[in-house]
Amino acid sequence: MDQPWSGRRLHFVGIGGAGMSGLAVVAHALGASVTGSDRAAGSPYGGPLKAAGIEPTIGHDAANVPEGAEVVYSSAIPPTNAERRPPEMHRADLLGELTRLKPTIAISGTHGKTTTSSMVVHALEAKSYLVGGEVRSTGSNAGWGDDAWLIVEADESDRSLLKLSPTIAVVTNAELDHHTTYASQRDVDDTFAQFLAKATQRVVPENLTRLAEDPTTFAAEPTLSAAGSSFDFDGHVVTLQIPGAHNAANAAAALTAIKLAGGDVAAAAQNLASFEGAGRRFERLGTTPTGALVVDDYAHHPTEVRATIAAARTLQPRRVIACFQPHLFSRTQREATAFGRALARADLAVILDVYPARERAEDFPGVTGLLVAEATADAGNGKRVAWMRTHAAAETFLRNELCSGDVLLTMGAGDVDSIGRALI
Repeated sequence: MDQPWSGRRLHFVGIGGAGMSGLAVVAHALGASVTGSDRAAGSPYGGPLKAAGIEPTIGHDAANVPEGAEVVYSSAIPPTNAERRPPEMHRADLLGELTRLKPTIAISGTHGKTTTSSMVVHALEAKSYLVGGEVRSTGSNAGWGDDAWLIVEADESDRSLLKLSPTIAVVTNAELDHHTTYASQRDVDDTFAQFLAKATQRVVPENLTRLAEDPTTFAAEPTLSAAGSSFDFDGHVVTLQIPGAHNAANAAAALTAIKLAGGDVAAAAQNLASFEGAGRRFERLGTTPTGALVVDDYAHHPTEVRATIAAARTLQPRRVIACFQPHLFSRTQREATAFGRALARADLAVILDVYPARERAEDFPGVTGLLVAEATADAGNGKRVAWMRTHAAAETFLRNELCSGDVLLTMGAGDVDSIGRALI
């Protein structure tokens, strides 16, 4: 049976990434012939790719690209990559095509968009979705089915959200984060406003009504406990097992979008009680031999770090220990003081060096994780701060430090989660 993309050939450069792997899985489901490559093996999204019958090539080489294939790349792939050649398209252009195949709920924001998107998928038991992290209840970051709505996470980091055609657009919050893309908070607001204007219906928190004409707003006043949180939405009691006031707000945003889509709000609210979270979003990895709980989170902005530590406090631990890996030299340079104030809310902070991602250390002389460690010590009023240049040093330190009743948070958008996994 012919699918919408039958006969189409697509080659994904960097297919192991969260966004790219999901697009590859959905393209395959739509009938396209899919190939792809990545610089290294071991992508956390290898499972969904394998289930779709897609075997990535390791390493980049022009010979990897099949004849007649359209090359799909992300902002992380430079023009100098050996596999970049016409015809080619940015991944956002391909995602934009998908949003025109069926009505779409697109969720963006500086924080919480992965969790909120995952909540909508889980609450609706959706089959068609593309999320920037694993939806724990489905075991995948993407899928395609015969349901009425497509749920997508809309990335603002490179303004690619403006390539989408949403029916319902959600913005969870708006802060300046990606300093190489945005010149100011006004620039951020203008971009989110353009995104919201593309939709028929617009959802924003109560403090961001300035971004859209006639928006629908959301808010939550949760009761927090070690078991999670609960709040009222449209006459329904919503109970979450994932902690934190920020996750209650995410759930309110998700339910508002579902209501606008004509979904069964009562059923959706009930389904959220079993929502376990998204991959690397307050993900409980396990317990160390000494009895400390290890929780991993993608938090890489001061607001996210502060919210994650606050969520950990609701578990009523003996201590909250934060192991933080700064992400990007540009963000570290601009936000070191704010990171310090956020991390000082932990009982003990362990700071790693910067995860460079797409940036080069030589372009940011003097910018290391030590800036964050010093700022944390300045804000900590005598609290201990450990500056650890390497994962091995941090792992050794934490193995000797962690005790029963502690909660260890591994935080950052890099590979800091490997420390937590090693400790358990």
